[in-house]
Amino acid sequence: MIKVHFSAELRTFTGDDAELALEASSVRRLVKTLDARYPGIGERLSSGTAVAINGEILPDAMFEDIPDGAEV
Repeated sequence: MIKVHFSAELRTFTGDDAELALEASSVRRLVKTLDARYPGIGERLSSGTAVAINGEILPDAMFEDIPDGAEV
């Protein structure tokens, strides 16, 4: 299980949800899961958005693995 935090900009897609706990083993799977739950967020995240995993900002993270228990 990982914890996902949404920036204020992304909350326009999430209905103002600020965070969410879910299962995802990679950023790519995370984006797919989020897009199924919040339509349109996948396209926004795939268009050059930096992702932070446990505080480390990764500008091109689509193929990064996410360790269990991570904060994204």
